[in-house]
Amino acid sequence: MPVAIITGASKGLGRALAEGLAGRGWDLVLDARTAGALEPAAEALRRYGTRVTAVPGDVTRAGHRAALAEAAWRLGGVDLLVSNASALGAEPLVRLDALPVEGLRRALEVNVVAALGLVQEALPLLRASEAGAVITVSSDAAVEAYGTWGGYGASKAALDQLAAVLAAEEPGLRVWAVDPGDMATDLYAAAVPDDDGPRPDPVAVVPAFLRLLDERPASGWYAASGLLEGRR
Repeated sequence: MPVAIITGASKGLGRALAEGLAGRGWDLVLDARTAGALEPAAEALRRYGTRVTAVPGDVTRAGHRAALAEAAWRLGGVDLLVSNASALGAEPLVRLDALPVEGLRRALEVNVVAALGLVQEALPLLRASEAGAVITVSSDAAVEAYGTWGGYGASKAALDQLAAVLAAEEPGLRVWAVDPGDMATDLYAAAVPDDDGPRPDPVAVVPAFLRLLDERPASGWYAASGLLEGRR
């Protein structure tokens, strides 16, 4: 069975994507910061009959990233790495003139540095896969200038660039940066707590990610909305 590592997998998009893959028979290595949230999610996914390994910890720690890669190796390798774990930099979001420098540093560490570190850990296994792929979860804040989204957007823009360079350096892999669009997640609620407008459940965008795996288009940046509408 193919094996995926998914960070930030206890809830939101990470959990929804894990369920989509488990339903297709994928074995999973799941990451989240707290065991109390991660293990129940993993246990629920095991009902699909796949192997699910929960590895709680902080992706900014090298030892934790090594543990994720080792857990995947024990399941047979890595066919897909999803960098979904994210930090906002400030909760709620604030203008740049009020953004704590430590908050920006944390966003860069989680969203960019940790993502690269995990790629480095998993790269030998990804190269050995017949269909190795990396998905980095992007945002339209990486390409558009939205007030208060500067720190988060800057970190996602840096992640997009890393994904593009990785694709150029590793032509044997598929590397997709995907903007899932606005979703009803705890991350969005923490970012803009006063915005209670309706937003789609993360489950609604999972088919966009599965389409990438099915069709394996060229490495690049994709919007989930376009994939759901049949565009690339």
